[in-house]
Amino acid sequence: MNNIKRIEDYMAGRLLPGDKLLFDADRILNAETEHNVLAQRHTYTLIEKYGRKKLKAEIEAVHQQLFTNKKYRNFAQRVLRLFS
Repeated sequence: MNNIKRIEDYMAGRLLPGDKLLFDADRILNAETEHNVLAQRHTYTLIEKYGRKKLKAEIEAVHQQLFTNKKYRNFAQRVLRLFS
């Protein structure tokens, strides 16, 4: 767990210059550390993509609700007029 925190601090630029230098050396000398950094970076990328995909789905659901439900017809027409 401590190693994960250290990698997070490294990736976020929160390490002091001396600690960053030591971590960089550890990445060079220790293949497992390098592998863990790359794995964590990949994990963050997947989480970011999932978050974007989920947000797009939520936006689409709101769009469908606003533009297909008769209850929101006046609002939808006002929004459409903004772009015409």
